[in-house]
Amino acid sequence: MIFTALITLAAGSASALMFASIISGAVISLLLFYLAPLPLMVAALGWSAAGAAAGGLIAGAGLGLLVGFPYFAAFMITVVLPACWLGHLALLGRPASPGPSPAGEPPAMEWYPVGRVVAWTAGLAVLTTMAALFTLGTDSDSINDALRRGMLRVIGTRDNATPGEAEQLVDALVKIAPAAAAIVAMMTLTLNLWLAGKVTALSGRLQRPWPDLNAATLPPMTLAVLSLAIGLSFLGGLVGMIAQTTTTALMMAYALNGLATLHTLTRAIKHRGFWLSSSYALVMVFGWPVLLLVVLGLADAIFNFRQRYLQRSKPPVPLS
Repeated sequence: MIFTALITLAAGSASALMFASIISGAVISLLLFYLAPLPLMVAALGWSAAGAAAGGLIAGAGLGLLVGFPYFAAFMITVVLPACWLGHLALLGRPASPGPSPAGEPPAMEWYPVGRVVAWTAGLAVLTTMAALFTLGTDSDSINDALRRGMLRVIGTRDNATPGEAEQLVDALVKIAPAAAAIVAMMTLTLNLWLAGKVTALSGRLQRPWPDLNAATLPPMTLAVLSLAIGLSFLGGLVGMIAQTTTTALMMAYALNGLATLHTLTRAIKHRGFWLSSSYALVMVFGWPVLLLVVLGLADAIFNFRQRYLQRSKPPVPLS
């Protein structure tokens, strides 16, 4: 018990230090800032989500005393809440059958679906993004004005930027800033959870078997929520901003669905590793190919490409 408490407190302290490193302004601090949920996720998956939450709360309180309450609130909303809740969901399980298991054998468990964890990740990405934007203002106009002033200060310092060019560039960046922040939040939360799972699995502390990520599917309701968000995104004001952020996060969730589909449909292809690595490289270098993954993920959600492929590829059952 004491050892677990020390582990979770150390994880919370590490996350708080990584989060606070952004104050230094160093380039490496940006990487540490994005990886801040990782220690708490490792503690949640390997020891206890509740203990990780307590360790994060104590470390956050210390951070608040040192640098101010706004940092405490930001740390709790953007780091502790997502890390501990996703860790809790990943370990949710129940017996697969209500009957008693054979003597001496642990009961077969049914674990919380990975696709639902991805949907929660998208929701938390929207929450953390909007929480960060609400620190700039309480309505869309004040948020956009604050973003515009900040970007003008940065872009205006360039020697080769004329005032007209700077304003045009800033206006374009302000429009895409909430969506870009949602993409970053979605990807960093997903990466941190995957890394935490790998770390705890390699250490033997992961309290569930490693899931089949290629079989993960988003809940059917996700498509309805995405359709609603797309419709509301054409509205102006705060509602439109929230809808655009939600649309972007859910599209990234479907991009992950598309990656799982790509991994499944290429199982029988020669040089599969080369084609998959090339696809990852194209996405990372150019960015826009992620839209193809979104389309593939949406198509799989509607037409069940993976399920049909796996049914066709199953060997026939021999006649008795």
